[in-house]
Amino acid sequence: MDTHPNPATLHAGAPAPLHLTWDDIGVATRNLAEEVSAGGIPHTVVGIVRGGLIPAVWLAHRLGVRDVRTIEVTRTTGDGIHAAKTPLPSVRHPGSLGDLTGLDVLLVDDIAGSGATLAHTAGLVRNLGPARVRTAVLCVNRANWDQQADPGQAIDHIGSLNDTWIVFPWEEQHEH
Repeated sequence: MDTHPNPATLHAGAPAPLHLTWDDIGVATRNLAEEVSAGGIPHTVVGIVRGGLIPAVWLAHRLGVRDVRTIEVTRTTGDGIHAAKTPLPSVRHPGSLGDLTGLDVLLVDDIAGSGATLAHTAGLVRNLGPARVRTAVLCVNRANWDQQADPGQAIDHIGSLNDTWIVFPWEEQHEH
């Protein structure tokens, strides 16, 4: 992905955040859709609310999947760069997933930092009896990765590997 660094940093010694553009997201979702479709088109795409909704919908369109569902799972306590994290992922409205029995499910998020949110959510989805669960993220922030497994072993489809905070175009703060 073509990334655009922001020269300001909030933590001394930390790399500047990378600001992605809509074009970057378009390229990433196109590449992810090609990867996913090589393993078969899923029946259902599930987006992790909030950040995962946009790439989930974009991937669903690229894959021709009309069944898009959501689940709200989060670890960050705010929207700022380097926002604090809760010890465990917080789940709201798990019933929003509906019946996944026997389906091929693609679980999508915008970013994996530690990998905890994606792993926790994939476990919740697997407990609902789908035939298969695959995972996809636009970006992995390796600076926060704390699992023993390499991100490529823990996540099925990754748009890019990065070593800093990522700011997505839908997160940009605009003056009113």
